Amino acid sequence: MRQSLGQLLRHATVGALALTAVWAPCGSAAAAPVAPAAPAPEADGLAFAQRYRAVQHGGIVRAANASATCRTAQSSCRDAQTGGPGVNGDFDMGYIDVDEDPNTYNSSRAEVRLPAGARVTYARLYWGGNLRVGEQKPSEDNGRVLIAEPGGAYKELVADTVVGHRVADGADAFQASADVTRLVRDSEPGLYTVAQVNVAGGRSAAGGWGGWTLVVAYENPAEPLRHLALWDGFMPLAARTGAGMPLRDLPFAAGAGGRVGLVAYNGDRGTTGDSLVLTADGSPSTAFTDRANPFDDVLNSTIADPGDAPGRVPAYANTLGYDSDVFDLEGGLPHAGDQVALRLSSQRDAAWAGVLFAAVDARQ
Repeated sequence: MRQSLGQLLRHATVGALALTAVWAPCGSAAAAPVAPAAPAPEADGLAFAQRYRAVQHGGIVRAANASATCRTAQSSCRDAQTGGPGVNGDFDMGYIDVDEDPNTYNSSRAEVRLPAGARVTYARLYWGGNLRVGEQKPSEDNGRVLIAEPGGAYKELVADTVVGHRVADGADAFQASADVTRLVRDSEPGLYTVAQVNVAGGRSAAGGWGGWTLVVAYENPAEPLRHLALWDGFMPLAARTGAGMPLRDLPFAAGAGGRVGLVAYNGDRGTTGDSLVLTADGSPSTAFTDRANPFDDVLNSTIADPGDAPGRVPAYANTLGYDSDVFDLEGGLPHAGDQVALRLSSQRDAAWAGVLFAAVDARQ
């Protein structure tokens, strides 16, 4: 269980190739394996910055799941998994592993659900977790995971940007990411599997957590013209001003619709004081909330969507420290304007912010 990803890949029975080689413009899917790329460098923290922006008919969807959960032998574990109270620091944490492959120690699945006629324009996989719980995992594997598209075999994915990695608040936390646009564009919608997220098991006051989110921007002529934006970084939130993202020069009409999403780590259910707030020209600030996320506890270990949620395996209601939520704007922009800002903050949770994204109807 303590083997590194590199050790596991050398013994793996799956076909694990560096995606940069599989997707080279002049290459083919049958290309011979090459030496794996070096992981991206790490930094103590990453300021939030815009990763992708477009104005097009379409939207943003995401698939997400946790990579760690409580060990089910504990009396209160199943209650927490089905949505009851409980935080990761309460439990002996272990790995989620659904793929029946002896060469992986964690794996989980989630569905990319695209509307008919959609064309993928950008896709990025984010993964992260805590390396120090009852065990201490080596950080050299932070920038590597395995990914399998619906019906496909595992491929090794190497982070293509700086990895955020910080020791703070009793944890050893990280987030990594990589562009997977060609993989998602060339695949059918359905369940993606992500394995070997570098998370630790055991028990500690800080608790164990980890998971992954696949963010997909798409174009679809049948949908409204929208501003699509994706930001990422890696910032501790507790007792700080939070992570803020301004959307400048964004002409939107009064009553503009759309959706906003976040990815964060180590949010504890029941610990209030964390919020995702929208501000816009001439409009009062709006704190996002829905049936799964109280307005003052959005970092409450949920993977939630407005309406019919995409499939997940497993589909735990309490993810014990991993948040990947999507919110409907629901009248948050009552007045027309050009300036929008999002701010994710926490007053009490020792949480980390990783990703924010938005799809907002454009003024035509």
